[in-house]
Amino acid sequence: MANSQPSHSRDNHTAIPARPDLARLGIGILGIGTSGPLIALSAMPVTTLIFWRNLGGALLTLPFALRHRQWREKTGLLWSASAGVLLALHFICFFLAMRWTSVAAGTAMVALQPIFAAIFVKLLGGHIPSRAWLGMAVSFAGVLLVSGVDLHISLKSFEGDLAALISASLAALYMMAGSKAQEHLETTTYTSICYLVCALTVFPIIFISQTQIWYFAARDWWILAGLILGAQILGHTMFNSTLKRVSPAIVSLIIFFEVPVSSLLALWWLNQSPALGVIPGIAFILIGCGLVVLRTRPDEVVLI
Repeated sequence: MANSQPSHSRDNHTAIPARPDLARLGIGILGIGTSGPLIALSAMPVTTLIFWRNLGGALLTLPFALRHRQWREKTGLLWSASAGVLLALHFICFFLAMRWTSVAAGTAMVALQPIFAAIFVKLLGGHIPSRAWLGMAVSFAGVLLVSGVDLHISLKSFEGDLAALISASLAALYMMAGSKAQEHLETTTYTSICYLVCALTVFPIIFISQTQIWYFAARDWWILAGLILGAQILGHTMFNSTLKRVSPAIVSLIIFFEVPVSSLLALWWLNQSPALGVIPGIAFILIGCGLVVLRTRPDEVVLI
């Protein structure tokens, strides 16, 4: 069974992570930063891309998971499967957002994940400090700025913002379920199950809708390989592994750097730059989320 007691460093919500974890977090930022631009570049249907990305991630982590032999940990397995379903729903909304709106606006909206986590905890009877609500108000102002500008640009961009908002709420639930799973399982066991269930969740949609699953150009398979190795393994899995030792608050703050990384890559690979009016909104969203993370006890709200 995985150790359910957090380490001293995980309890210290202001401590700088140890050098190995800083390296993992840095790699994780670069990994997830490639996600939005690669999704926008790919011609694969959304559900097909999600299926192959997560099946590939599960197969890559499975050999490490088999060493732990934790397949009888029913509670951990149940939480892992729940996280997989939530991850599939999150990915559907996130992938659509990356194709309907700008990468910068979409990733900024998804960065609202900590706020949704705080709201869910409040709804479940938890306590959220009053100062954290200030951060939510600041982020909400940013959302209004971004969505207002995007609605002016096109209805499709506005729909992309809404998809990204839904994606953020699902991401919060996914990480909360994943945190529960890792109280009982090692990270590789959890990710293998979670990614596999995610792939299996979207497969019926592919089958029923008769969405193409084979016969894509070589370029699209290379993009898929980049998503598996970059966003899935070096991104999601790296961040999950640091949560064993690093405070969720620290991880949450660091993951905000996904927004500028994705924006710069989108500018480089796609020649895509956000409208000037979107930039202040992105700044408000990130500042507000930072305030929520800093003002909320991470042992009450699991954030990433």
